[in-house]
Amino acid sequence: MEWAALVLFLGVILLLLAGFPVAFSLGGTALIFAFAGVIGGGFESAFLSGLPSRIFGIMTNETLIAVPLFVFMGITLERARIAEDLLDTLSALFGSLRGGLGVSVTLVGMLLAASTGIVGATVVTMGLLSLPTMLKRGYSPEIATGTICASGTLGQIIPPSIILVMLGDVMSSAYQQAQLSQGIFSPDTVSVGDLFAGALVPGLLLVLLYISYLLVVAGFRPEIMPAHPSDDDTVSLGRIVRALAPPLILIFGVLGSILGGFATPTEAAGVGAMGAMLIALQRRGLSMERLREIMRGTLRISSMVFMILIGASVFSLVFRGYGGDDGVRDILESLPGGVVGAVIVVMLVMFLLGFVLDFIEITFVVVPIVGPVLLAMGLDPVWLGIMIAINLQTSFLTPPFGFALFYLRGVAPPEVTTGQIYRGVIPFVGIQILALIILAAFPDLVTWLPDRLYGQ
Repeated sequence: MEWAALVLFLGVILLLLAGFPVAFSLGGTALIFAFAGVIGGGFESAFLSGLPSRIFGIMTNETLIAVPLFVFMGITLERARIAEDLLDTLSALFGSLRGGLGVSVTLVGMLLAASTGIVGATVVTMGLLSLPTMLKRGYSPEIATGTICASGTLGQIIPPSIILVMLGDVMSSAYQQAQLSQGIFSPDTVSVGDLFAGALVPGLLLVLLYISYLLVVAGFRPEIMPAHPSDDDTVSLGRIVRALAPPLILIFGVLGSILGGFATPTEAAGVGAMGAMLIALQRRGLSMERLREIMRGTLRISSMVFMILIGASVFSLVFRGYGGDDGVRDILESLPGGVVGAVIVVMLVMFLLGFVLDFIEITFVVVPIVGPVLLAMGLDPVWLGIMIAINLQTSFLTPPFGFALFYLRGVAPPEVTTGQIYRGVIPFVGIQILALIILAAFPDLVTWLPDRLYGQ
């Protein structure tokens, strides 16, 4: 009945493309296939008996509590408008350099990624704040939009990233399943902290590659990235400290407590949420009405995530009940090139799915299917998780369907065309692919820090 699993997967993709709600498309389609299979005798009803325990497991999963806390932290910092202060300060600091404004936007994107982790909000915020300024200062629309899209998606990979929290939970289950299939009944574990540590060097590598590209372009084509001395030439140390200190203290508090082993990601997320509230009180004040808006936004996003997770759990249960995991294993093991060929095919499929599916859907639907198979081939779970995260980040940047491009198109001024946005982002897509090649050739860039911190 493996063909039924394939039809189930294709049916879900078609429903998602048609615009149906994700959670109900996943869960509803799976249940329809399950009931049809029970009536037709091709599906064991015993599989459905495991559904309540799966849902209860989601409700009691302490790791996933970090999701609403990090979402709350991100939305609170967005409302506190730290991006405005950071951009004003760094622009005044680097604006007199060729390409300095582009470097400032990249650094602000990095800091927002490490403090909010919400990609869509970061791209929109950076588009509203920095795009008009970059155009006014003579930057070409292509280089301006490409820089904003690329820096805005850094929240996918730079911890504490929400996708890494969810990916860490999924990869942990996949890794244990892979080891059990190999006859290892005391399996090793992989945690969200491992992925955070593994993502740190690749995230900084991407930032370095972005900045290097901008400086090279500014050197060879200064007319599209001109220097612009700030009107305010008194960029004092106090001003820099006031702008940078709050987000940096929050980042070090959250990441430092996780990487140092002083707190779990969930506990650190609580610290981050409280720190974000204190920053909001210090910067803009935090009225009850503003707090209600933040909590409504947190509830809306968190509810969406957990509804998708429940629907994906139903989907994966029925998919396995039809033998879909065996079919995927047979396909990947029969590919030419062995494990290298399997990784390339999986990455390509995820890249293409990233055009039409959100990272939450791919994390909860696709990774549980292919993850155990790839990990059973001997791949490192942290390396695989980071490669998947960067691959999806690349997909979200790639024309013509990248989500980041749609976010920016929605807030860009009318004189900036869609074609200019597409052309501007292509070099950054190339940088992303280069980063994937570097990490594939030198996996120690991902695994070195987790090994040093946790001794795995």
